Amino acid sequence: MRVDRAFAFVDLCGFTAFTDRHGDERTVLVLAQLRSALRESAARRGVRVVKWLGDGAMLSSTMGDAICALVVELDHRMSDALPSLPVRVGLASGPVIMFEGDDYIGRSVNLAARLCDQAQAHELLAAAPLARQASPWINVESAGSTAVPGFHDAVDVCRLTLATDHDSVRDPICGLTIPARAAYEGRAGTWFCSEARAGSWLDPRPDEPAAL
Repeated sequence: MRVDRAFAFVDLCGFTAFTDRHGDERTVLVLAQLRSALRESAARRGVRVVKWLGDGAMLSSTMGDAICALVVELDHRMSDALPSLPVRVGLASGPVIMFEGDDYIGRSVNLAARLCDQAQAHELLAAAPLARQASPWINVESAGSTAVPGFHDAVDVCRLTLATDHDSVRDPICGLTIPARAAYEGRAGTWFCSEARAGSWLDPRPDEPAAL
């Protein structure tokens, strides 16, 4: 079955050296921290963890803006939690074949994986068509036309970073500090990076907590 999806591959830089220095027990704790952060953010933003890849993961979503937001959030969270193990990310989107119900075959999957391989520490590399879907609180910087191993033609690539501004607000759920001009207002002076969460905060169901 052919479907349209956005993909991200996430990897921890320096993981092999970290394991060699600190041993297996500390490594397991680090992986648990990464996976916990990914599961929580993915569930909240409507992104699926397709598979775990040792010190990384493959992610997919039907929403390009959601998967861009997740990786920027993850970079921010892991920078605070594990500054010695920065993340690197590759992202791409497009039509793919869903294979046996739980895997994907296609150009965008391969491109996202290759971009992750080429990314440096704290570098979130996205194919330009997906980068254009990023939320307004994400800074999109062109990285030019890039040769990618396995691809005949060069690929237009962008870097994603958290935008900064002197007038900023903090999302109380994901913890990101984003420009006020790009935030969505919730109830009682709260501001969010997601319109859906702001709307839920404004009008929760009776006797139920607001949706995240």
